[in-house]
Amino acid sequence: MRGRSDGDAVAAAAAVLGDRARRDVPLGPFTTYGVGGPAALLLEGCGPEELALAGRAVAASGVPVLVVGRGSNLLVSDRGFAGLALTLGEFFAAIHPDRDGVRAGGGVSLPVLARRTAALGLRGLEWGVGVPGSVGGAVRMNAGGHGSDVRATLTRAWLWDLGATGDEGAAEVEAADLGLAYRHSAITPLQVVVAAEFALRPGDRAEAEAEISAVVRWRREHQPGGSNAGSVFANPEGDSAGRLIDAAGLKGHRRGSAFVSPKHANFVQVDEGGSADDVRALMEEVRTTVEHRFGIVLQLENRLVGFDLSPLSGG
Repeated sequence: MRGRSDGDAVAAAAAVLGDRARRDVPLGPFTTYGVGGPAALLLEGCGPEELALAGRAVAASGVPVLVVGRGSNLLVSDRGFAGLALTLGEFFAAIHPDRDGVRAGGGVSLPVLARRTAALGLRGLEWGVGVPGSVGGAVRMNAGGHGSDVRATLTRAWLWDLGATGDEGAAEVEAADLGLAYRHSAITPLQVVVAAEFALRPGDRAEAEAEISAVVRWRREHQPGGSNAGSVFANPEGDSAGRLIDAAGLKGHRRGSAFVSPKHANFVQVDEGGSADDVRALMEEVRTTVEHRFGIVLQLENRLVGFDLSPLSGG
């Protein structure tokens, strides 16, 4: 499929997907930024049958794939995504706790999982109540907060490889083999995280739920609401991206419909009906200003799709 144009790849994939996929669907409503252009193809609510079909479409076309979880770390350009976007359905939204851990589908909301395990007196995922993403997305980026991250408790994940030949289904992969690092993993764009298992420690339910409440309270006090996708930049070692952006005088700074949050400088917010390209331009301006002021190059934590990646990187 090498050398095939985006349009040809989309057409070839559409021929395989038939009426299972929708065409030219705006992706803004699938993200917490609420802005962005359309996916050429969208396959919603995927279970095993749909993922197998998506794999056949990829094999026939080489079409690019975008797995969309809760869209809480994703910015899609105004021109959209010239490929196949997919979301997971109820089949991958189950939670199975036991005495010392939990297995959850990739489509499960991480805050829901954090609350569920805390209510059972299982400790270790309380931080996740402050991360409005899916389990699959959290594993993919090794999400974290409040002194912990996915890597701290993840034992294994199940990955469905859309680039594999045939319909093998999901492969079990040990956490040590996922390449987990700070806000990073080795999971490829064609690998879908359909489930994950976490080793948790039995504890006191009241203490677990008190920690949940403390995380929620901290988030309300220190982070903005509105249309944003959480921390835009990863914290450099020994410092805070938010502190650097604030010290550069950028808190509240606006670029078109996008602005640096007055509440937390590492959050970018966008007006209703605003432009994803404004958000990206503001990110670039912030990064350049911090580099010029402090000699520190901030690394993007948000995932960017459908943009020219130079000089920002991210997807």
